[in-house]
Amino acid sequence: MITYKSAGVDVSKIKKSQSAIGKIIASTHSGMVKSGFGHYAGLVGIHGGKYLATHTDGVGTKVLIANLLKKYDTIGIDCVAMNVNDIICIGAKPVSFVDYIAANRNNESVFVEIAKGLAAGAKKSGVPIVGGETAIMPDLFEEKKFAFDLAGMVAGLVDKTKLILGNKIKPGDAIIGIASTGIHSNGYSLARKVLLKKYSVSDNVRGVGKIGHAMLTPTEIYVKPVLDVISQCEVHGLANITGGAFTKLLRLKKTGFVLDMMPEPPKIMQLIENLGVPYEEMYKTFNMGVGFCTIAPKSQVNKIMSIYKKHKLVSYEIGHISAKVGVFLDDKKLA
Repeated sequence: MITYKSAGVDVSKIKKSQSAIGKIIASTHSGMVKSGFGHYAGLVGIHGGKYLATHTDGVGTKVLIANLLKKYDTIGIDCVAMNVNDIICIGAKPVSFVDYIAANRNNESVFVEIAKGLAAGAKKSGVPIVGGETAIMPDLFEEKKFAFDLAGMVAGLVDKTKLILGNKIKPGDAIIGIASTGIHSNGYSLARKVLLKKYSVSDNVRGVGKIGHAMLTPTEIYVKPVLDVISQCEVHGLANITGGAFTKLLRLKKTGFVLDMMPEPPKIMQLIENLGVPYEEMYKTFNMGVGFCTIAPKSQVNKIMSIYKKHKLVSYEIGHISAKVGVFLDDKKLA
């Protein structure tokens, strides 16, 4: 059996580190800070009855797959997606984005391809890229071959009266999941450990296709559909399913999230599980075909799903809210 921990990522220890960092960060907060740690975006009050929302994130070890394939024109989409998909979880509209590329040497052709992906992601989410940084650090990256990392930061705005922090979630609410495009940009330390032990990136697997291409499929961007939903429907909570997968639902509210109608996972995730990753570990690490969750009253389900359909997204009612605290996959507790 292979787990995220055995692949080098100990989530429990990471949470302890985050908690320690959070206590130090909190010492910088003033009365203008609404939310500064633990949710999907930080919030600072500004003039005009609004909050400035900010968030930063990177692509992770998915960049290694781009390097193996020598294909860099979509990894920028992932970078934008990882940021904008988080900031909309508190109801904010992204208004500004900056990127950060760190590499062991200058490679203009690669940087241009990365920029193409960044631009594509920005256009799809309706946010301008207003700057960034390219850092060449030959001594930090010890790889003899070209190596790089990619991250970004997004800023957004939300009316104080329209914040969605999850506090309104209540038993009986429905959980609506929007389909992912695949692994997105999380769990790659485990995915690489499992898949590339048996296959090369150029191997074709029935139902999956070329392994490398399946792993490099860009993260879906949910900005416009979700903003459309929250402008027309009553929504109690929003969650981007990224690192920690469905265990992250508890950051919205300490209540019960029952996932008892999950769709069939994508073939690549079925392959990962078949190669030795335990069932529960899969749902703690990967999105399992659901990249984003909307939590709303049962009466809003059909309307919400029809809006996602108009945006050409597949959605499902995947579960409901209960009073018993925890995240439950059918009868098993994940967190």
